[in-house]
Amino acid sequence: MLANKQYNLLGIKKSLEFPIEQRLQMIDRTDFTIPISKQCEMVNVPRSSYYEYNKENPATDQEIKAMINAIYTSNPEYGSRRITENLKRRKVPINRKRTKRLMREIGIQAIYPKRNLSKANIAHKKYPYIARDAPITRVNQVQSTDITYILTLFGTVYLVAVIDWHSRFIMSWRMSNTMGEEFCIEALSETLSKGVPQIFNTDQGSQFTGNAFIAVLLEHGVKPSMDGKGRATDNAHIERFWRSVKWEELNLHELQTFAEVQKKIREYIRRYNYERPHQSLNYKTPSEVHFGFEKKIIDSDGRFIYTEEELKYVKNW
Repeated sequence: MLANKQYNLLGIKKSLEFPIEQRLQMIDRTDFTIPISKQCEMVNVPRSSYYEYNKENPATDQEIKAMINAIYTSNPEYGSRRITENLKRRKVPINRKRTKRLMREIGIQAIYPKRNLSKANIAHKKYPYIARDAPITRVNQVQSTDITYILTLFGTVYLVAVIDWHSRFIMSWRMSNTMGEEFCIEALSETLSKGVPQIFNTDQGSQFTGNAFIAVLLEHGVKPSMDGKGRATDNAHIERFWRSVKWEELNLHELQTFAEVQKKIREYIRRYNYERPHQSLNYKTPSEVHFGFEKKIIDSDGRFIYTEEELKYVKNW
C-alpha cells in the first residue's frame, strides 16, 4: 500500500507507469495519515476513479477494523454510531450493525460507564474525585483500578488491574469468574506491597466503595478518589490499557480455558510493562519510567537484553 511505504521520488515516478488499476490498488484506505486526495495525487489518478473503484471493491472486515482502530485511537469516546458516521464520510458503505460487530471482535467500546460491571451501592460512602487536582509528575502519586470483562469460549471472565498514572506501569492484576470484591482487594494488596500511592482512583462501583476495599486504602494512608457519575474518561489510563490488552493479545486467540486466558494476560502485561514503548512516555517502556531503568538494548535476534536488576522484577511476571 502506498501510505505504508517510504516512497522516494523515483519510486513514485516509476509507479505512474503502471496501469490505473494497479495504481488504484496502491492507495491505502486504512491509513488516515495521508489523505485519500493526496494519495490519488501521488499516483496520478482522479479521486472520482478511486471512489468508483471503492464501490466495486468494498473494504474487507480486516480493512474496516484497521479504520475503526485508527478512528477510536483518536476519539476513544466514540461509540458505534459516531464511528459508523465517520466511516460513511470516508465513503465506506457500512451500517451500524456491522460496525458494532467489528468493534466487538476488536474488543473496543466507547469510554463511558459500562452496564452491569460497576454497580453503585447507595449505602456506601462516595469520595470526591481528587485525582484531577494536581499535575501528575512522579511515580506512586496517583494509581487507579477498574474492571473489564472478557468474552471467551467458556463464558465471561472479569479482569481487574491497577495502573500507575505517571509511568503507565501495571502494578497488579487478577482474574475472576464472578464480580465480587475479593479479587479486587487481592490486586490492591499486591499493589500496596510494591509501592504506596498518595491517591488511589476508582469508579463508584460497589467493589471499590465497600468497607473492606476502602479499609485497605485507609490503613496505608492512601487518599481514596472516585470518578464522578458519568465521567468514565476520568479513569482513561486504565481504559486505554483494556483496549490494548484486548486488541493486541486476547482477540488474536481462541482461548479454551481460564488458565489459557490467565497465561496470555500474564505474558502480555510482562511485555506491556517491560518491552512496549509508549509514545506518551517519550518511547520509553513503563518499567523504564517507573524504576528509572535505562532504555533496554535489543540484540541481533530481536530479544530485549535485561540488566540483573530488571530481571528481579521481570521474573515476578
